[in-house]
Order: sequence, then C-alpha cells, then structure tokens
Amino acid sequence: MIAIVDYGVGNLFSLISSFEKIGADIKVTSDANVISSADGIILPGVGAFEDAARKLRESGLDKVIISQAKAGKKLMGICLGMQMLFEKSFEYGEHKGLGLLKGSIVPMKGTIPDKLKIPHIGWNALHFAKDSNLFKYIKPDDCVYFVHSFYATDCHDSVIATAEYGKELTAAVQKDNIMGCQFHPEKSGEVGLSILRAFCEME
Repeated sequence: MIAIVDYGVGNLFSLISSFEKIGADIKVTSDANVISSADGIILPGVGAFEDAARKLRESGLDKVIISQAKAGKKLMGICLGMQMLFEKSFEYGEHKGLGLLKGSIVPMKGTIPDKLKIPHIGWNALHFAKDSNLFKYIKPDDCVYFVHSFYATDCHDSVIATAEYGKELTAAVQKDNIMGCQFHPEKSGEVGLSILRAFCEME
C-alpha cells in the first residue's frame, strides 16, 4: 500500500486518479500509523513553502516522514512536496525543510532570462543526469508538465534529471530511497503514469 500524505495542502484528485489508473493500492491519510505501515509514501504539495512546512510540522507528520525515510522506506515528493525534502527554502524568507536531501530552494527570478515567464508552466523534456529505476519505463527527452517559480539548487549529488528553461533546472532527484519530482507526474499523461508505476514497483 502507498500512503499519500494528506496535510491540507493541495487538491489530491488528479494524483488519486493517476494511481487508480495504474491499479495501485493507495490510501490518502493523515494517520501516522497508516503512513508507518505503508510500503511507500507520497508527499504532495502545492502553494507556498512556508505554509506547507508549517502545516506538516503542526500535524506532527514531519517527524513520521523523516523517521520512515531514514529507516529506508521509499518516499517521493511531488512539486512542493519535493522541495520540502531539502534543507531549506528561500521562498519569501528563509524556511526550514525536512532536511532529507542536501540543497536549497531558490527563486527562478534572476537566474533565468527575463524574457521567460514565471511561473514556469508547461511541458518540458527530461534530460537524464543519472540512472534511476524511477525512469525505467520512459525515454530521455520524454516530456512532463511543470508549474513552479522556485527550483532546487546545490543538490548535485541527488539530481537524476533536469529540464531546460533558460537554464538547466532540477527536474527530479533521488538519494537511495528518497525521491522527488519537481514536475507533476499525475498531470504528465502516460509518461507520468509510467513514473508512478515505477515508484510503486520499487522494493
């Protein structure tokens, strides 16, 4: 069973629908015991980093996620959920993340050409940086759907894919059992479903 962490941030409908399409056994939950007994954890998230991190801390689920990840359970953050895996974010201030991956979240503004719109919204090709079982069903340059204004940096040791938007931006990360996608696999058609399927199949 895959536990999708529900901590009051974002609409989970598309994510639930995608897992149902691939026949995955999922449970949307805010119950620490359910998360602890799951085979894997999905940490979703949309909106502001500070608000999401605060809600996760207030629920106490931050400690559950950290302990389960450190125990070796597979974990994947999606969009803002991926960003929260890192040490800190500089989104309108400085805010502490879960610290499961080395690196920081910084604004795209000032680092990409001024002619490009922020937020970055749309389909972009994935450029593989390292081998990962997360990508075993897809090909280099397959396209996925992004919606973001901030990106992960100083995280070279965990980057497994980038996408070009004025510069190469972190698109996906993995360090052992801890993974993250800056893009939305649940909104990325068959490519996204293939990534979710690969996650579910991991030991």
